[in-house]
Amino acid sequence: MIDLQRSRSVPRFPAQAANASEREFVPEPRTEASQVAVALRPVLPNVRVVGRPLRLPARQDRHLPRVLRYLTRQRHLPLLLLEPLLENGKLYADRRGNAVFLMVAGKAQRPVGAELRGTGMRVWRGMAPGSLKDGAYFWIGASGGREIVLCESAIDAISCFAIHPDLICISTAGVRANPRWISGLLAHRYRLQCGFDADAPGDAAAAAMITKHPQITRLRPREHDWNDVLSLED
Repeated sequence: MIDLQRSRSVPRFPAQAANASEREFVPEPRTEASQVAVALRPVLPNVRVVGRPLRLPARQDRHLPRVLRYLTRQRHLPLLLLEPLLENGKLYADRRGNAVFLMVAGKAQRPVGAELRGTGMRVWRGMAPGSLKDGAYFWIGASGGREIVLCESAIDAISCFAIHPDLICISTAGVRANPRWISGLLAHRYRLQCGFDADAPGDAAAAAMITKHPQITRLRPREHDWNDVLSLED
């Protein structure tokens, strides 16, 4: 287990390039703990996504205890679910103490973007420059799962998985009615549910998504979002 007070047992992260502004991540081999989250390859249609070069934040291990305290104590995320993400390099702390959630693609789990979440007094969220929202996604999921819930953020995806451990939970990195990779998942016969927030933007985006893809159903959180549901259950 990870010591939240002193990061003596900080997990190893993927190797990084020498340039701190642009990092190339190489996934670590899976350990027994990482079986909680299994490989779900983004299934993309035959489209070419072009954008700015990806610039992932530099990793700073000394801020990891702060990030973990925020995620476990303020957002009530189970450490048991965070540890495999740390070991796989899909979650880390940057030099500003932000939580970085990697969006990965393909069999090699190649990073194509990252969701950023502030862990200080000011509420803040954003994306790493050059992130390709239509190129991949942050996900966490059950081994052999065929049912997917689409959530608005990485924290909501982890929260939803903590509540529904038999499902795969994907972040759309915002309220997005038609991410380009949805059609690929449907073509591979995954069963999709839209788990967007229980508010006007979430309901409107879910309705638009279901209109375009009638196979998708609505899974509306009983509180504002999945993290609120998890926090009340904790």
